[in-house]
Amino acid sequence: MTPHVTVGMDESPESLAAALWAAEEASLLDVPLHLIHVEEWPVTAEVPVLSAESLVERYETLLRATADRVRADRPGLDVTTEMARGRAPAELTAAANEAEVTVLGSRGLGGVVGFLIGSVSLAVVGRARRPVVLVRSGSASSGAGSGDPDPGSGSGSGSGIVLGVDIEQPCDPLLAFAFGEAARRDEELRIVHSWSPPPAAGYTAILNPSVGSGLGQKAAEGLAGMVGPWRSKFPAVRVTEQAVVGPAAAALVDASRSAGLLVVGRRSRRSPVGPHLGHVAHAAIHHSPAPVAVVPFE
Repeated sequence: MTPHVTVGMDESPESLAAALWAAEEASLLDVPLHLIHVEEWPVTAEVPVLSAESLVERYETLLRATADRVRADRPGLDVTTEMARGRAPAELTAAANEAEVTVLGSRGLGGVVGFLIGSVSLAVVGRARRPVVLVRSGSASSGAGSGDPDPGSGSGSGSGIVLGVDIEQPCDPLLAFAFGEAARRDEELRIVHSWSPPPAAGYTAILNPSVGSGLGQKAAEGLAGMVGPWRSKFPAVRVTEQAVVGPAAAALVDASRSAGLLVVGRRSRRSPVGPHLGHVAHAAIHHSPAPVAVVPFE
């Protein structure tokens, strides 16, 4: 299938913010943009047939209007639209697995007229085999070429890209995504690794502060060793590394306040209870003011 960027659409401000972010991403990747709305099917008894038909017409109009807006902002960008039918989590996950990147609003209308509610977005993020970016409304300035204020656009209100890594885990997919984004956007990449002393070292570190500093130095060296090969692959990318003490979730959410994009990972593993998100990704999705890219890895 031709490489492309997919964005899920509804009538929420978050959906428009996602579409504009996705349009910029598609332009940077030089691939088409695909706008999709999922019509939940079968229609429940709560929605009369005539109302369901009017909803289809309304969302077809929404897709056309958004496509026209994107084409006006980014002449030459190939934009396609699709009205899908089925269960939103399954349809959006299938679409995400065919895309280079999928972009969703981080909140939505809920109920029967909007599918980008938290549970659906989390289901897609938890199941997709490709990166998914969640974009909030109000986290960006006006869209390129729009000339008017907007609930969202192609970048966050901050600048730079923050990447959270664990030096004890294989992070190549996260590093590849984050370095690629930084190179295409000509943005600084800040790589953060959080560490905590083992419980047994707590009292020893109080008595002998050099123990704590030694652990910190080891973490910094491990981070440098992980990042080094990627610095060589992307010599033009400006990179800073931070090995910080404390919970990873809190460190990344704090760093995201001044960022244009936060990148976190999700282990690709099956769970008997459904989609699984680690606590770091979960915290980032719910608390980062910047767009959050969730990248699956083994």
